[in-house]
Amino acid sequence: MPEQPCLPELFLRQNPGCHWICGAEGVFCHIFGDPTPLLGKSAPELLGRTLAGALKPETARLWQGRHNRALQGETFALRERRGHSIWYVSLFPIRLNGAVSHTGASARDITARDNAEQELRYTVIGALRAQEFMRSAVARFLHDGLGQNLTALGLQLDLLRMDVAGPAPAVSGRIAETQKLLESIMEAVREYSYELNPSTVERAGLRSALERLTARLHERFSGSVRFNMDATLKIDPKIAPALFQIAQEAAENAVQHASCSIIEIAVKSTRTGPFLEVRDNGSGFDPADPPGGCRGLGLLSMEHYAAEAGLDLSIWSSHGAGTIVRAAVPGA
Repeated sequence: MPEQPCLPELFLRQNPGCHWICGAEGVFCHIFGDPTPLLGKSAPELLGRTLAGALKPETARLWQGRHNRALQGETFALRERRGHSIWYVSLFPIRLNGAVSHTGASARDITARDNAEQELRYTVIGALRAQEFMRSAVARFLHDGLGQNLTALGLQLDLLRMDVAGPAPAVSGRIAETQKLLESIMEAVREYSYELNPSTVERAGLRSALERLTARLHERFSGSVRFNMDATLKIDPKIAPALFQIAQEAAENAVQHASCSIIEIAVKSTRTGPFLEVRDNGSGFDPADPPGGCRGLGLLSMEHYAAEAGLDLSIWSSHGAGTIVRAAVPGA
């Protein structure tokens, strides 16, 4: 009779998740379950091959970095979105005779949420849509109503100043001072209108919008904010607003919660499409088990924008090692 597999092996094979072991060189030694939804390759395509040799270059670099961290003795978790599926992945070192010789990974599809989280998601999406409508309405009022009236007032003051410049130079000077104050108010209204309007990216372009976001961060963040995007890079207008919103949420989370000194925003291109990355060097967290046991509005907002635009969203973080938020067209 053929030898029957042991119970632990049956457990791994029949587990609804996916598990694998990699050697020190990043070679897939053992795979249990189907890794295709997460890694894009089946178990036979991966076994005996290295991460770099089996996966697409961008994906390989990402997983190689994770493998290296686990090989150095770190255990961490991450949350990966692949299409409409969400995966929870744990990576950890495997020790033999006290030394780390392999790395292990355990992944499971956590798309099916409990009722409370589903209700929260629907509530957040509804609130976000209502917020976008109100922001657009307020932005139109500031730009078309208040902004134009302030411009007309400035022209009237200019005419008045010229009328009294000869007979009443002191009054003319006061009017000039009032005009300067009015100009600063108009600039603040324009800036606030720009920040509120969700269609800003469509009008000005993603690069311009991210440059303004970086400038605003500089005003209230004491650390370093870096932005990198090739001026010649063309972004599909259908996904550009979502990339901006995700960048804004990720940067805001970094400023408020990460206790970081560096924030990097980058938009890069690959052969299969563009992607956005927002990095910080802050305290980090477990994306699948955030502080307080619930996912904050920032994370839910990013997931909402990614899903609406059909983007893959990855949030990589571990305690003490910062956070990387990545949004990309599927396959990029």
